[in-house]
Amino acid sequence: MPLYEYICETDGTVIELLRPISDAEKPVKDPKNRGRVFKRKLSTFAAPSPSGAPPSSGCCPCGKPRGSCRSN
Repeated sequence: MPLYEYICETDGTVIELLRPISDAEKPVKDPKNRGRVFKRKLSTFAAPSPSGAPPSSGCCPCGKPRGSCRSN
């Protein structure tokens, strides 16, 4: 079952829910019963490469150009 993120447009609270794909766009009940409205937000994440190694884009695992940090 996919994990979706929902955001409250009034206060910016973000919640995560495991829901079936068929329910992804359905309304979300306010978990604290405050009457807030939550809408699905576009989630972004970084998936590791199949080998587990960082991407070979010349970047350090921290995201900075290779050699610009001291992650060793």
